Amino acid sequence: MDDQHVLLDKRRVRHSFERAAAAYDRAAVLQHEVCTRMLERLAYIKLEPKAVLDAGSGTGNALQDLMAKYRGVPLVALDIALPMLREGRARLRWWQTLPGLRPELYPVCGDIEQLPLASESIGLAWSNLVLQWVNDLPRVFSDVFRALAPGGLLMFSTFGPDTLKELRAAYQGVDRHTHVSRFVDMHDIGDMLVGAGYADPVMDMEQITVTYPDVRALMRDLKTIGANNATQGRAAGLSGKSALQAVTRNYEALRRDGKLPATFEVVYGHAWKPLPRMSPTGRRVIDIKAKG
Repeated sequence: MDDQHVLLDKRRVRHSFERAAAAYDRAAVLQHEVCTRMLERLAYIKLEPKAVLDAGSGTGNALQDLMAKYRGVPLVALDIALPMLREGRARLRWWQTLPGLRPELYPVCGDIEQLPLASESIGLAWSNLVLQWVNDLPRVFSDVFRALAPGGLLMFSTFGPDTLKELRAAYQGVDRHTHVSRFVDMHDIGDMLVGAGYADPVMDMEQITVTYPDVRALMRDLKTIGANNATQGRAAGLSGKSALQAVTRNYEALRRDGKLPATFEVVYGHAWKPLPRMSPTGRRVIDIKAKG
């Protein structure tokens, strides 16, 4: 399968999350758990950002905690799906949505791959389980780097290559279409951060297994949270009955203790935008590299 067939159709991604917004929170148990674990990690980091970006804010499961931690700091909630932003705003206490009261919340409907922020305008870029929905991850890291002020922090989670490995294996040989998105390896992500100019990148990973009574329950959950197959190499229509039967049969071979496992490889990372180097006279040092 060539790389073009595993690129994401961003219009389809947006439509999937638009449809999923109202029911998202009921099914997004894993997403909420990973958010909680990220917040626990953030608690140990000393940072006084002038503004915060929640990139891929979704239904706003991090908003209350980010607002509480950074009181009075402007918070930009960015998401590709407008209904998701509306759900996030609705979960706030009524007084938190009034203009002029702290903390200030700025919902922005936009794409993390085309970040609508000024250079050096934020001190913290937070992103929970969103980066797997981009096509050009190095570009995203570079653009977030541009938007971060010197000394700013990027903190994120995403899914690694073993995510939904059981579902991918169950589809093996059923047809020639893609059915599970491609996920980037943790070590490659670390290399991208270094290449974008970040300092002191920290990467780690854990595997979380969610169990389901049957394949339909897994697919229903994925659909409910908007995690539909959005690759350009997907089938044009719904999978046929015989294909679904084959997938179900293949997946059933993995049943353990009456349940079907679904593995999620959760990758965590954070990295800093370095402070500028200063000369003995107090002037900023700018590196000039000759072209090869």
